Amino acid sequence: MTDVYIYDAVRTPRGRGKADGALHEVTSLSLASQALAALARRSELPENAVEDVILGCVDPIGEAGGDIARIAALHAGLGEKVPGVQINRFCASGLDAVNLAAGQVAGGQKDLVAAGGVESMSRIGMMASGGAWAFDPSSAVPTWFMPQGISADLIATKYGFSRSDVDAYAVESQRRTAQAWDEGRFGGSVIPVRDVNGLVILGRDEHMRPSTTMQSLAALRPAFVEMGEMGGFDAVAVQSHPEVEKVEHVHHAGNSSGIVDGAAAVLVGSAEAGSRFGLKPRARLRAAASIGSDTALMLTGPVDVTELILRRCGMNTADIDLFEINEAFSSVVLRYMQAFDLDPARVNPCGGAIAMGHPLGATGAMILGTALDELERTGKSVALVTLCVAAGMGAATIIERV
Repeated sequence: MTDVYIYDAVRTPRGRGKADGALHEVTSLSLASQALAALARRSELPENAVEDVILGCVDPIGEAGGDIARIAALHAGLGEKVPGVQINRFCASGLDAVNLAAGQVAGGQKDLVAAGGVESMSRIGMMASGGAWAFDPSSAVPTWFMPQGISADLIATKYGFSRSDVDAYAVESQRRTAQAWDEGRFGGSVIPVRDVNGLVILGRDEHMRPSTTMQSLAALRPAFVEMGEMGGFDAVAVQSHPEVEKVEHVHHAGNSSGIVDGAAAVLVGSAEAGSRFGLKPRARLRAAASIGSDTALMLTGPVDVTELILRRCGMNTADIDLFEINEAFSSVVLRYMQAFDLDPARVNPCGGAIAMGHPLGATGAMILGTALDELERTGKSVALVTLCVAAGMGAATIIERV
């Protein structure tokens, strides 16, 4: 198999996913094409150099539908001969796009592929494209379907995380993100979003709340109480995990990932492609994996897929310098650190989606780029990137700095 290298990674800032957010007037097509164009421009790639574009998009409907990857490739000026494909593995879509691109390169099908993802959550609402699991009782009932917030609270209850625990994690995410921005850690990879006149619309993540404190979070009511109690999902949670007598609701908007708009793109290729286009590799993609997990807990897939990928590589957690796990909810990261007895300093050192937001189809590619930047900044070698996934799945990638 051919070694796969990461040559560059870029992302847009994350804009608040509301009508008053800075990126609300920017379409998914524009977000994706600006990321792709920046990737090609930074690497000085000639037209048609990229052999495929793979983009994750969780709600590929309306203006984000119709194979947005191909249209974005054209719109970005990559060349008429560049094909594109859109994929969806829910929150892991952006990372899986990179993993699929790496598979093409490793297998000799392609030499240079741009992969990533896009989501405009202010323009296309979450779950706008529907889905059998949530809406068809024949699938929902036997597989313990619950909204993710209920699953996050079930995880907190089952593994002993209090309201204070999840709030403290959220405060730390905000602090780390503010520090990362203040220290310029994102400066090399965040490309500003511009309007049709070339004027910058947004150059910095918009969702951050660096002034967040334990006191300010304590004023927020748990978000999923009524859904759990009156909607009947607490009963489903207890039936699925009878060792839990009662679900303790601890999550709210302040300790959950933010709804935002954004896009990301990663350039992966073979050594031969790097030589041909004068590209310097930044990292080698060592391994990738995906797995199904407990559908009721839903968000514990990162634990399962990490065990899988480490076993396949003959590695253990001591071999990993840096862990990037998507902060879908505080309990997801707390459970991950608990399962592997990790030093919190090794996990999400630049903060995460609680502070910056989670543009569903793009986040996986975004945090891969963050991990790469942080390896270079600190001089460390190996990072593991992972996300929980709706319907009970997990995805992971291991990269090694070159």
